[in-house]
Amino acid sequence: MATIPSKKFRVRPGHRVNLRKSPTLTTPYYASKNEYGALLQGHIAELSTLQSKLYALNRYSLLIILQAMDTAGKDGMIKHVMSGVNPQACQVSRFEHPSAEELQHDFLWPAVCRLPERGHIGIFNRSYYEEVLIVRVHPELLHAEQIPHELMDKSAIWEQRFRSIVDLEKHLHHNGTRVLKFFLHISKEEQRKRLLHRIEDPDKNWKLSLSDIEERKYWDQYMSAYEACLSATSTVHAPWHIIPSDDKPNAQLIVSEIILDQLRKLKLAYPQADAKRRHELQTIREKLAK
Repeated sequence: MATIPSKKFRVRPGHRVNLRKSPTLTTPYYASKNEYGALLQGHIAELSTLQSKLYALNRYSLLIILQAMDTAGKDGMIKHVMSGVNPQACQVSRFEHPSAEELQHDFLWPAVCRLPERGHIGIFNRSYYEEVLIVRVHPELLHAEQIPHELMDKSAIWEQRFRSIVDLEKHLHHNGTRVLKFFLHISKEEQRKRLLHRIEDPDKNWKLSLSDIEERKYWDQYMSAYEACLSATSTVHAPWHIIPSDDKPNAQLIVSEIILDQLRKLKLAYPQADAKRRHELQTIREKLAK
């Protein structure tokens, strides 16, 4: 198996993203279905070990953000890559249409309420980035957010939101939360095939609605919104990664390797007992011996 070069998929800070030049398919990092399974299981096992150390150390947390067009594989990514983590220290948050309560707060509030605790992994299936993606494609949604009229400058609001997001992620980094962001990049034709498959598979019919088809009309607008978003908000502390996702198994291997790279950099280890703690443990041992 070829080594997965994590940096290959990272958006450099200040780089202007052009998704038409970003592949949705790349050379696979596995030679067969069996090799894919073995490689993914190896990643899952290492992730499980690192998560245990993350939880025991209780100093850092990890926030994973998944953004994509419909059918790109966000749910499958979570199901497969995170299958070995301890659910007691991992929370998945799905961001749907904002609730009445959420609309009474700023656009970042719903996400702040769901940030992972120290020692935990948080996964956002969609996120606050919807506020500069779907809301940008459908600006009429802004009116439901009760923003003061004098602040509704549509020529500036997206740049203002980008700055708010970058500031939040910088704040999180400086307080021990590491942020990894993935855009699962699929082609429009691959999405069409997956939507057709949902019709043909009775177990997946429930995932399909007419709104999914309607949103395909805005494909170019979504790509433009993603390009602006990825370009403006990929930073050293919270980088975006554009993952070619027409091949789901390959995308899962790439994402899991990038997650492992981040956790390895933290040099996680189980807490070492100091003299006071060793004395306490000896006292416990003596009590148990009696």
